[in-house]
Formats: sequence, structure tokens, C-alpha cells
Amino acid sequence: MNQVTRTTVPSNLLGALVASVTHAHTLEALARPLLELLQTATGMESTYLTKLDEEAGVLYVLYARNSLRLTVPEGMATPWERSLCKRALEEGRFYTDDVGGCWGDCEVARSLGLVTYMSAPIRAKDGQLFGTLCAVSDARKLISETVTYLMGLFAHLISQQIERERLLAALHHANSSLTMIALTDAITQLPNRRALLEEMQR
Repeated sequence: MNQVTRTTVPSNLLGALVASVTHAHTLEALARPLLELLQTATGMESTYLTKLDEEAGVLYVLYARNSLRLTVPEGMATPWERSLCKRALEEGRFYTDDVGGCWGDCEVARSLGLVTYMSAPIRAKDGQLFGTLCAVSDARKLISETVTYLMGLFAHLISQQIERERLLAALHHANSSLTMIALTDAITQLPNRRALLEEMQR
């Protein structure tokens, strides 16, 4: 019989969370410390962030933090239709300490030896699914309400960072387009007088 562990949140985690959010300027810079904090909070052997390629129908492990006992490798690809993440979303079951009993036919879960699974969806502002934030263990782990709240909070912080990066990319593209328009003659599509003057200054 598997030993059951109840997980509580360390008191110093809030300070580490604030530091992570304050200093992160990219998705990776935010996700990696959050995965470490999530591993500490949940007591799970592996925490990871996935990204869904809906067109290809594949779920990728984007970033992961692993202990020596259980490894979910970065870059691992799973068909979306057969993933635990999709089943959790469809069933509204975002935590179980009996993966075999819930999803015994899942090949990935069996191959990794998963017993406890916890996840939260990560969605864009328009509701589109980006991926999931997950924590897994090869032992039974009982999770407190506080840990469940933290999982949701971390997923929200990641979704905000994704939205921020999308907006910055769109702004950069718009600025590039405006610069091109400002330096191009509308009729001939050749560099205009302003472009010539800027080139001469350089």
C-alpha cells in the first residue's frame, strides 16, 4: 500500500514568490522559479509547464523541474487526445492521488509511474488554451486547499506573462509596420525623402 503524504505550504514561500514575479521579464524567467516553488509547495517529484499545439494535436512539455526519482523531460511530446491534461480538463478533475484508478489506460502515466496528478489550465485572455501547469508524483500525495489555490495563482501569473509577451510582440510588429510606412513612398513603394535623409545621417 502506498504511503500517503499531506502537503502544506512553507511560510517562506510568499517571499520567494514575490521575488520571482518582480524580477521575471520572460515566460521562462517566470516559469522556472514558479515550478521550483510549486514543487516545494506540493511535495511532488516533478512540476512542469506544457504548451498545446492545437493544429498539430500535440502537447509539449515546455519547461520542467524534476527530482532524481521521477523525470518528466522537457520537450516531451504527447498526442493531445491521449494526454492526462485533456482528460483532466474534460472531466473537471484537476487532482487525483489515484491516477491508475482514474486513467489506467493512459500510456504516458503508466510509463512514468504516476500515482498523483495535479494540474491547472493556462488560458489566454480570449479563453484560448495555451497549455497546463502540472505537478506529478509516483507516490500518493494529499493536497491542501492552500496548495490548490497556489496552483491556480501560479497558472494565472503565467497566463498574464504570456498575454504580456503577445501584446509586446504585436506592438513591436505594429511599430515596424509604421516605420516602414513612414519611410516608403505610397505610390512607388520606394524609399522616400525621409528615408534618404536618415540614411545620409547614418
